[in-house]
Amino acid sequence: MTILVFGSINMDLVIRTPRLPAPGETIIGHEFFTAGGGKGANQAVAAARLAAPTKMIGRVGGDSFGVTLLQQLAESNVDVDSVFVDESVASGVAIIAVDDAAQNNIIIASGANHQVDQSDLERLSHHMPQAKVLLLQLEIPLDMIVAAAKLARQHNVTVLLDPAPAQALPAELYPLIDIITPNEIEAGQLVDFPIKSQDDAQHAAQRLLSRGVKTVVIKMGAVGVVCATAESADFVPAFSVQAVDTVAAGDAFNGGLAAGLFEGLPLPQAVRWGAAAGALSATKAGAQPSMPTRAEFEAFL
Repeated sequence: MTILVFGSINMDLVIRTPRLPAPGETIIGHEFFTAGGGKGANQAVAAARLAAPTKMIGRVGGDSFGVTLLQQLAESNVDVDSVFVDESVASGVAIIAVDDAAQNNIIIASGANHQVDQSDLERLSHHMPQAKVLLLQLEIPLDMIVAAAKLARQHNVTVLLDPAPAQALPAELYPLIDIITPNEIEAGQLVDFPIKSQDDAQHAAQRLLSRGVKTVVIKMGAVGVVCATAESADFVPAFSVQAVDTVAAGDAFNGGLAAGLFEGLPLPQAVRWGAAAGALSATKAGAQPSMPTRAEFEAFL
């Protein structure tokens, strides 16, 4: 059995800066570095480093970034045999500014990720009979996300959707989702009201459940995580850490949650795995480089 990740692969170009610039402002940063990124690839690395067998399905461009991205994924024990190298386009790139308070802003050029199509879905289909969990995000075409979720449903594979970057979702997608994991901003955009408290999050969760989602997990950063199903509602407190860079904390959460589900943990324990992975990732710089190893994870727990 395996975890499948169908999603984006980016090269992150990161500048650390004292604060985020205002529109039209130029400021001097501290440091520049590149790191593997993309929400799909980040989540694949997060799961694989926690010792869950993980396969990545997606695209990189026919450029030097593509070569490096595949090497980095493989070094993290992610199976990249089903990642297509698209010679016609550049690899996806994210330009990221991270300030001294560990806050960030991100601009993405989708590149090869935007070209994901039926042929990639066919590669995903090939692995579906051996899958236990399918991780999805919203950095590849939405019609491919819907098709992948339908495919997973046919094979009784758990569908975990991270609805980011936030956008309106088609009504047909909600009933195909076993677990949806927005942060409070994304949840607010999905339900059309702001999430400022645990009560707000619970109300948002009920709204999403009414659309057909089986489980709602709303990530509220340093506050904690609200979880809801039709039968229960839970709150998992956040772990206290000294944050350095929160860029991929949400991706680490999803990878940790998927790894917990893969190991057969009940939902509250799997969510705690997600919260721990997210907290640990925030203590290191970069996206994929910040994902904890299984040894780091177990020592932290």
